[in-house]
Amino acid sequence: MLRFTLVTALIFGSPALAQHSHNHAHPTEVGQSAFAALAEIVDMLRQNPHTDWTTVDIPALQRHLVDMELLATQSVAGQKEVEGAVQFNVTGSPDVIEALHGMVPAHAPFLDAETGWRTEVERHKAGVIVRVEGEQQMINALGFHGLMTIGAHHQEHHLGIATGTMTHH
Repeated sequence: MLRFTLVTALIFGSPALAQHSHNHAHPTEVGQSAFAALAEIVDMLRQNPHTDWTTVDIPALQRHLVDMELLATQSVAGQKEVEGAVQFNVTGSPDVIEALHGMVPAHAPFLDAETGWRTEVERHKAGVIVRVEGEQQMINALGFHGLMTIGAHHQEHHLGIATGTMTHH
């Protein structure tokens, strides 16, 4: 019996310790990432006494976050080397194509500014063709989805969408 009690205490901790840790735990994660991004922006707007509530457009930010989700999880990117560049042929469902048409051309200047590379984007009815000239080994390794994360502009961009001062379309 003593052995069982000792093993149980070592595995599960003492009841006092377990009760202590449960009573004082405070969650810090607000949940799913799109919800967390919305919560962060809403909190920033509420804390700013100069927020112009007549221009705030949280539904636009929510639509953008849906587009980001579609791009990140449902777009399909083929990739090949073409004349000193890496070319990505990116497609998906009609909703994904709409997201690609809005987001990818808007992201290209940020990618170029951050890396010094040269990015060309061509929209077509099945998606986008993206050609990136630069460090081919890195570009190949990152792939389309990795390239879309480059550039620390996302948080500022989200605030711009929410306040009505920035769009993709």
